[in-house]
Amino acid sequence: MNFENTIAFAKSLDQSDTLASFQNQFHFPAHAGKKAIYFCGNSLGLQPKSTRAFIENELRDWESMGVKGHTKPEKPWVSFHELLAKNMGDVVGAKPDEVVMMNSLTTNLHLMMVSFYRPKGKRTKIVIEGGAFPSDQYAVKSQLDFHGLDPKDHLIELTPRKGENLLRTEDIVATINQHGESIALVIPAGVNYLTGQLYDLQAITKAAKACGACVGFDLAHAVGNVPLKLHDWGVDFAVWCSYKYLNSGPGGIAGCFMHESHSLKKLPRFEGWWGHNKEKRFAMGPNFEAIGGVESWQLSNPPIFQLASAQASLELFAQAGIENLRKKSLLLTGFLEFLMEKIPHSRYEIITPKNPIERGAQLSIKVHGSATALLDKLDEKGIICDFREPDIIRVAPAPLYNSFSEVFLFAEILRETLD
Repeated sequence: MNFENTIAFAKSLDQSDTLASFQNQFHFPAHAGKKAIYFCGNSLGLQPKSTRAFIENELRDWESMGVKGHTKPEKPWVSFHELLAKNMGDVVGAKPDEVVMMNSLTTNLHLMMVSFYRPKGKRTKIVIEGGAFPSDQYAVKSQLDFHGLDPKDHLIELTPRKGENLLRTEDIVATINQHGESIALVIPAGVNYLTGQLYDLQAITKAAKACGACVGFDLAHAVGNVPLKLHDWGVDFAVWCSYKYLNSGPGGIAGCFMHESHSLKKLPRFEGWWGHNKEKRFAMGPNFEAIGGVESWQLSNPPIFQLASAQASLELFAQAGIENLRKKSLLLTGFLEFLMEKIPHSRYEIITPKNPIERGAQLSIKVHGSATALLDKLDEKGIICDFREPDIIRVAPAPLYNSFSEVFLFAEILRETLD
């Protein structure tokens, strides 16, 4: 599309946007009596207006039924997580029985590594981004330490070429091929939290499988942001949080995928009673009998109010469709990039890939000077985005609730602020 640098053009895009009505289904922070421009869904998504009703329904069941809420209401708590499986599976490209909402992201990452990182013989190494989210690095290094392995010898960190900010797919694949026989697990992110780069997950999976390694992904910044096909790609496992693009609320319940090809295998795992045979769970027997599939990795009964919040948002995703959201997102972020390139900007550069298929909604701005000072000035003018050390401002227009007019206004305010 040929973009134009006018508010009239932005409004014309909004008028033709088939997803525009979804903006009215979210609460926005206010600034000076008006709606703030919220470009921070990559950190914490906005609250759907339906969330309160979903949670209050469970509060009423608890109020009126007490413990009977586990089995008596229209949505019994013992099976509540199953209500989210279809919509969650559609978002990540998985079958309903390949996904489960449980725990937190890093907890799920550890649980999956217990099963899929099994160092043996020469095959001991883990491949991860050098710039991975810190919690992933902590988790991976602690798993190596648990097995008595030194990260200096058994952790392969992918780094960009000298003078570049981004990883090249061919370099990732070449690294996997180079160390093939020594790699036990390949586990990068889907979208890098700092640069906003979307990795070629299909190519990475193919390379990892070809060398005999297991492959998993941290999809925290990819889920609800870009279309995924975890089942079709043959990914072994994936984990994600739900409070960013999935809008489930601060600290919301996380998600986990495991390919159905592993469902009948006797994989080592940590076990808890919620992964036990549903028909026998309350018989309280001493021996674990797995449900089968990824549900077997559940430990405890999940937090119902968090599930209800996630369900509210996932229903909006089901209505909108992840492919439709991606189509709008490409336009929305493309328009943002176009406008930012029209601003004389010796003070910053965009480090996110220029190729739209190599990024999600986020553009990362490397600021020359004080990034926090610029962020504060934007905040004073009703712009909400975020900062990452040492000099990165992340701007992420979410297609489910942001508009083209907001993108235009953001660019105008950025221009005025820099002037």
